[in-house]
Amino acid sequence: MLNQKDILATQDMIDKRHLDIRTITMGISLLDCCDPDLKTCCHKIYSKITRCAKDLVKVGEDIEKEFGIPIVNKRISVTPISIVAGSCETESYVEIAKTLDAAAKVCGVNFIGGFSALVQKGCTAGDWKLIRSIPEAMAATERVCASVNVGSTRAGINMDAVAEMGRIVKKTAQLTADNDGLGCAKVVVFANAVEDNPFMAGAFHGVGEPECVLNVGVSGPGVVYHALQSVKGQPFDVVAETIKKTAFQITRMGQLVGQEASRRLGIPFGIVDLSLAPTPAVGDSVARILEEMGLEVCGTHGTTAALALLNDAVKKGGVMASNHVGGLSGAFIPVSEDEGMIAAAESGTLVLDKLEAMTCVCSVGLDMIAVPGDTSAATISAIIADEAAIGMVNSKTTAVRIIPAPGKVVGDRVEMGGLLGSAPVMPVHDKSSENFVARGGRIPAPLQSLKN
Repeated sequence: MLNQKDILATQDMIDKRHLDIRTITMGISLLDCCDPDLKTCCHKIYSKITRCAKDLVKVGEDIEKEFGIPIVNKRISVTPISIVAGSCETESYVEIAKTLDAAAKVCGVNFIGGFSALVQKGCTAGDWKLIRSIPEAMAATERVCASVNVGSTRAGINMDAVAEMGRIVKKTAQLTADNDGLGCAKVVVFANAVEDNPFMAGAFHGVGEPECVLNVGVSGPGVVYHALQSVKGQPFDVVAETIKKTAFQITRMGQLVGQEASRRLGIPFGIVDLSLAPTPAVGDSVARILEEMGLEVCGTHGTTAALALLNDAVKKGGVMASNHVGGLSGAFIPVSEDEGMIAAAESGTLVLDKLEAMTCVCSVGLDMIAVPGDTSAATISAIIADEAAIGMVNSKTTAVRIIPAPGKVVGDRVEMGGLLGSAPVMPVHDKSSENFVARGGRIPAPLQSLKN
């Protein structure tokens, strides 16, 4: 039971420490929208999304006003389109992407995720059509997000898909060159993707999910940072306990909002994803949390250990606060969306190799990284392969959202605006991975996949 002290403490977090509900995301199954005729399929998709999500934004805004809790984004995720459109007699799924965009606009949501394919063990004809539609789809739409799962602990890594995704990312950047390759910010490549992720660009409505469900993503780096200021110089046991208690409070708020939104919308409540997802605002940074633990600059030696502690403590606190914690709960490290990460990258302390090491212990992976525009497709594919390998071997979700910014070189900055922030262009190794990526085939699943 919450007492007056708890309520006042939470209100202080909201008013002064950037605590918010980062997103309420409605997942919608489109399995009943399959049709061989593309126009009919698009009509079914548009009708179902606009019917199911017509009240999502209004309910979110009403809860914001009544509870005084900011809900930054209202979003939709749908069944992976490669599955829904698999029977369509068409060579491109761009029209479906446009349909998703139109439905999202009518519903008033920020983003819609699910222009996705799950190809960890191999690609169907529909998977290839979707993957090859991504560049044009990202260029032709505003709100649609794409994702491709290329590996898993149980299946290994589909290197044919990895090689193709390097080329897809490059083409997406070229088609959105007028916006510094912004289309790439809406494309993420996964290993071990989860079905109930409410965060973009990787959200999709898994085939194991209900007909319609509401998932909530909570964020509070500023709250954790402030809490750690009260335990300066104390042992890591105290640091971990402080983070756990803070995460508990944050998750409680998320469950409250999720259950209330679920009740008003008349759909099941899914999960709370407690992820410390930063923003470009000062005081809302994961990097600053790590520095508060004693690091001079995020990226220096000790950063991976500090992030491991943070991620673990967040999960432990969140699990105690809700019956249904899921998604990608933990800590995100998107460079462009974190003012502390941006500063560390610009100083040269935080480099791509260190970020890769940090992804072994964070929630996702290499997120919102800008690299020179002349970075080859093979190098991008190799970066994706490295991240997929980390996820595969460690039985965790990893991902790559990388922007080869056209015309940009190391030291330049890519401006994306809003929550996407701005990214300093980071160097990549200049030695080729071309022959490695060209082998194709499948990297076998590791020994730990044999769990039965």
